Amino acid sequence: MSEPLPVVMENSIQIAWDYLERTGDLGDPSVASKVLLESVEKLVRRGERRVLMLSNTAIRDYKKFCADRSLELVT
Repeated sequence: MSEPLPVVMENSIQIAWDYLERTGDLGDPSVASKVLLESVEKLVRRGERRVLMLSNTAIRDYKKFCADRSLELVT
């Protein structure tokens, strides 16, 4: 039996959040929550329902967002 979509999204974001927090990569919580939610929501709209796929992609997207943001500050 599969979990309801809001639970899948919440679990995915929580896994990503916990990972980023443990690694010290979390940064500004309001920015992190926005980026993680947008990433998970985008994949869910495409039909993805696997929690680990959603959380891993959200982590990757957040790290890319932070790296891009750092490059903008340098230039």
